[in-house]
Amino acid sequence: MPKSFSHLWEQVIDFENLYHAFRAASTGKRYRWESLKFKNNLEENLITLQNELIWNTYKPQPYRHFIVHEPKQRLISTPTFRDRVVHHALCQVIEPIFENRFISETFACRRGKGTNAAVDHVQKCARAAQRKWGTYYVLKCDIKSFFPSVDHAVLKKILQRFISDEKVMNLIDGIIRSYESPVQDGKGIPIGALTSQLFANIDLSPFDHWIKEDNHLLYYARYMDDFVILHHDKPYLFELLCKIENYIHDTLKMNLNPKTGIFPAKQGIDFCGYRIWAAYIKPRKSTIKRAKKRFKQMPEMYKKYQDIFEHAKMSMMSFLGYIRHCQGWRSTKSVLEKIVFRRD
Repeated sequence: MPKSFSHLWEQVIDFENLYHAFRAASTGKRYRWESLKFKNNLEENLITLQNELIWNTYKPQPYRHFIVHEPKQRLISTPTFRDRVVHHALCQVIEPIFENRFISETFACRRGKGTNAAVDHVQKCARAAQRKWGTYYVLKCDIKSFFPSVDHAVLKKILQRFISDEKVMNLIDGIIRSYESPVQDGKGIPIGALTSQLFANIDLSPFDHWIKEDNHLLYYARYMDDFVILHHDKPYLFELLCKIENYIHDTLKMNLNPKTGIFPAKQGIDFCGYRIWAAYIKPRKSTIKRAKKRFKQMPEMYKKYQDIFEHAKMSMMSFLGYIRHCQGWRSTKSVLEKIVFRRD
């Protein structure tokens, strides 16, 4: 049986913890209206929040929803600033409990990890697999509508294995139930909340251990709900895919994306926005295509709105930051060489 943690509530509601949660929630948002309003009466607001938590009168406020379209259409639901403070206060206490139980091959929303670390790891796996087998195959999977499909009962069951503090679990339950999924009742966590990033990793952590410990797979990487497995035996990967589909459906109450597939590694491994081979890494074609379309429009917009230049500069720096992690000189040239900002 895993160790279960109690006496966490006192840490969550501690004033110092709430203050550090406010600081964390303000990062990158210190000049936004909501943050400034909360800071204007900081001590009073934190004490009010602390008292609501102590007396069990805290209720999450409605989420704000908006849609983003790149790289694909997603519904983003963000909590109010006040609720973000509570989310940070909770995560600061419980995240270390689970961080020690995550395997090293999962890279999303973890300190010292991220997309670049994930890409580096997959390339190391590709090199090791090539040395060991020569020819090998890639099983690439992701979960269909992952965030809207997270099953509340499954998630809470995993959390309860490690957290025995009833008050902390009540707070977690309130946060989980505060979001209504468009998929169905009893499912879904919002994209855009700090707690969702942690809950997503917690929800898939048993799957990670099942892959590594029960199936003894050497070459595996997961970034949120996207994961890849490298193996030399193609029929074995088809058998494994069936087992994975059953595990995802029966244990996690979700389904794999129909785009899931098995293909030769010589085609490159499409993962975390890059195409990865043992010897080199290239940018994803769809990313280059979107960048070309976006940057092509900017010079014309600049003629009408000169203040768009700073936005364009930031967008270009972001693109160059993406390219610097791969062999993408030709792609960079094709995207940027004809862009000229000129005032008429």
